[in-house]
Amino acid sequence: MLLKELLHAIPVTDYRGSLETEVSSLCLDSRKAVEGSAFVAVRGHQTDGHLFVGKAIELGASVVVVEELPEELDEKVVYVVVGDSAYALGVMASTFYGNPSSKLKLVGVTGTNGKTTVATLLFNLFSKLGFHVGLLSTVQNQIGDRVVEATHTTPDPISLNSLLKDMVEDGCDYCFMEVSSHAVVQQRIAGLKFAGGIFTNITHDHLDFHGTFANYIKAKKKFFDDLDRYAFALTNIDDKNGLVMLQNTFAHKKTYGLHQMADFKAKILESHFDGMLLQVDGQEVWVKLVGDFNAYNLLAVYGAAILLEQETMKVLMALSEISGAEGRFETMKSSTGVVAIVDYAHTPDAVENVLETIGDLRKPGQQILTVLGCGGDRDKTKRPEMAEVAARLSDKVVLTSDNPRTEDPGTIIREMEVGIPSDKRKNVFSITDRREAIRAAFHLAQPGDVILVAGKGHEKYQDVNGVKNHFDDKEELIKIFNEHN
Repeated sequence: MLLKELLHAIPVTDYRGSLETEVSSLCLDSRKAVEGSAFVAVRGHQTDGHLFVGKAIELGASVVVVEELPEELDEKVVYVVVGDSAYALGVMASTFYGNPSSKLKLVGVTGTNGKTTVATLLFNLFSKLGFHVGLLSTVQNQIGDRVVEATHTTPDPISLNSLLKDMVEDGCDYCFMEVSSHAVVQQRIAGLKFAGGIFTNITHDHLDFHGTFANYIKAKKKFFDDLDRYAFALTNIDDKNGLVMLQNTFAHKKTYGLHQMADFKAKILESHFDGMLLQVDGQEVWVKLVGDFNAYNLLAVYGAAILLEQETMKVLMALSEISGAEGRFETMKSSTGVVAIVDYAHTPDAVENVLETIGDLRKPGQQILTVLGCGGDRDKTKRPEMAEVAARLSDKVVLTSDNPRTEDPGTIIREMEVGIPSDKRKNVFSITDRREAIRAAFHLAQPGDVILVAGKGHEKYQDVNGVKNHFDDKEELIKIFNEHN
C-alpha cells in the first residue's frame, strides 16, 4: 500500500521524503521491522518508541512515523510527523487491513467488572442464533470455532485489525470485544467503527495506570464519546456513573437495570448455585448463571441483542441454554459435599459481589472460606480493601499469592493484612504458596461449606519474576477433590 493512502485520514504536520513510497507492513515494535516496513514510534507507559527509530531503520524500515523528527535523518527513509502517533497507528492499521471493522458489526464492552462475561455471552448467544461470530476477550480470541490465544484484554492496533480482517475473510457477521480503559487511553481502538458500546459498571481499579478515579471514568467515557450516530450506547443505569457515560455521545442512548426505570429491565425470581430464574421484560427465563452481577451481565447481553435487531423470544430461549466465560463463578463439588467456586474477581467490588452472591445462596450452617491474593506491580491501594471485604463476608480467609510478578509475595500479603479488622484476625491465615493455600482451605472446610478461590479465574499460570509457571486454580481443586473421593 502507498504511504499516502495510509495517511489519508491522519493530520500530518510535516514529512521528509516521498509519500508515494510503498509500505509492506506496519510495526509498533522496532524488532519486528523488515524491509519496507512503516515503524510507528509510540510513547508508551513504560517505553518511548522514539528511542528505537534507529533500530527499526537498521532492520529495514523505509518509513518512520514520529511526533518529533530525530536530530539525524537518513536520506533513504521517509519521515512523517504527526501530533499523536498512537492515534495515527490505530487509523493506519485500520486502513492497512482494509477497514475490517466497517465490514462486520463490532460491539465493544467496557467497565471494571463483567467485560469478559458479557462479551463471551454475546459470542455464545449469537453463535446459538446461527451467526458466524468473532470474539476478542481477556480469556481468548475466537474466529468462529477457531481459538486464537489472547495476550491482552484489548490487543495492539496492528494485531487487532489483523484479527478483524481474518474474521471478515472467515465470514463473521459480528465481533464482540472487550474494550479496556488502557486501550482507550493508548488509542488502541482508534480508527475502528463500532456498531455499539456497552457499559457494565465502574469501581476501584487500575489507579496505578490512570492516577485518579476521575481519569479512570474519563477513559471509559471517551469510548462512548467517540461512538457515531449510527451506533447504540447501552449503559447500566443502576451504576452511579452509568448515565455519565452517555452525556456526550452521538449514539442511540439506551439503559438497562434491575432497580431503576430502564429500557431493558430484569428481576431475579429464584437463585440457586446452579442457576437462577429471571423475569426479563416481563418474560420468565431460567439461566445457568447466578448472582446479581450476572443478572446485570445477562440483561446487558439481552439489551444488546435486541438493539442488534434480534427477536425477543429467540434471544431468551438461547440465553437459557448458554454458559458464561471460563473462570467466572465456575462451580464444582467434591464427593464430601464441599462446593468450590473459581472466580476472576480481583477488585474490592468484584470480590464483594461474588461473596455476597455466595452468602445469599448458602444454607444455614454452611461456612464460606475464601482464598485470596493480590497481583504484584499493580495498584497497591486495593490490597487492604480486598482483604477487608474477604474478612467481612467470609467465615475464614486464606491470604496467598496471586501473580507476584517482580514483588515479594510476603510483602504483598502483609499489605493485605493491614485491611483485616482486629476482630476477624483469628480467622485469617496467610500462606504464601497458592497451592498450599487452596489445600489448607479444603482441610478447613466441613461438608457443605463453600470455598471461593478468587483472583486468577481462567489463568493457567502464575507470574513470578517474569516467568509464567503453569498454575490452574481449577486443576488444583480437582486434584484435591480426587484425593478425597
